[in-house]
Amino acid sequence: MTESIAVGTDGSAAATAALAWAVDDAVRRGLPLRIVHVVDRWPYDVAELPTPGRPDHLSRLGEQVLAQALTASAERGPDVCVTTELIEGAPVEVLCEQAGAAVELVIGSRGLGGFAGSLLGSVPIRVAGHVRGAVVVVRPGAGQTRGEVVVGIDGSAECQPALGFAFEQAGLRGCPLRAVYGWQAPVHGFTPEAARDMDEVRQGQRRMAAARLTDWKEKFPTVDVVQDVTCAHPVPTLVAASVRADLLVVGSRGLGAVGSVLLGSVSRGVLHHAHCPVAVVR
Repeated sequence: MTESIAVGTDGSAAATAALAWAVDDAVRRGLPLRIVHVVDRWPYDVAELPTPGRPDHLSRLGEQVLAQALTASAERGPDVCVTTELIEGAPVEVLCEQAGAAVELVIGSRGLGGFAGSLLGSVPIRVAGHVRGAVVVVRPGAGQTRGEVVVGIDGSAECQPALGFAFEQAGLRGCPLRAVYGWQAPVHGFTPEAARDMDEVRQGQRRMAAARLTDWKEKFPTVDVVQDVTCAHPVPTLVAASVRADLLVVGSRGLGAVGSVLLGSVSRGVLHHAHCPVAVVR
């Protein structure tokens, strides 16, 4: 199967931003783009069944959304090979299936059905928690170029796929990669019974972070890497770094996540609060 990028659209502002991001990445990677619209009938009155051979209202709206997306993608990336697909089903299930056949799935932070005051819909959270691969979540107004990719790292194996994706993105963009490690000192480290030399602890954390990056630096020698190691909670640390980033990359869950949890608290936190597109990689 030919590699491609998949992007979900429903015509919302967030989906429009996701489409623009996906087109730009298709240009960077030299890959074709698949634009997918999901027709979800469940929330609507099923008494009005479509007549065989005749498009129903939801399908017609979906075709219009895809036609508009096709026009927008052609204007933004005229050399990108684009296909569209209208699929009936549950959005989360369909998008997860589409992600399995793509190098990455790009979706908006929330669709037309989201609450007006919500920054993040339920679909991105659920999709990012289930897809084995990269899911990029884009908010409206995410088009500003800042010239840096940020990746969150920790001591878990979960950060390795995220590091690979982040190095690749930084290489494609020709920009620096900032590797951010926010670690928290153990509470017992400050008790008289178990006093620790915090300078030694900090040095150990820096060595661990550097070791995580060594192999990837060798694989991507042209990528300039800045290492940020801070004694602080990872969510606000990564959110602060996202202010100056074009993309923030995190693993689906790290050391603190329970084995049965598909999306960890750090991933959820940055999805809700980051100032740039977020890639969750599993």
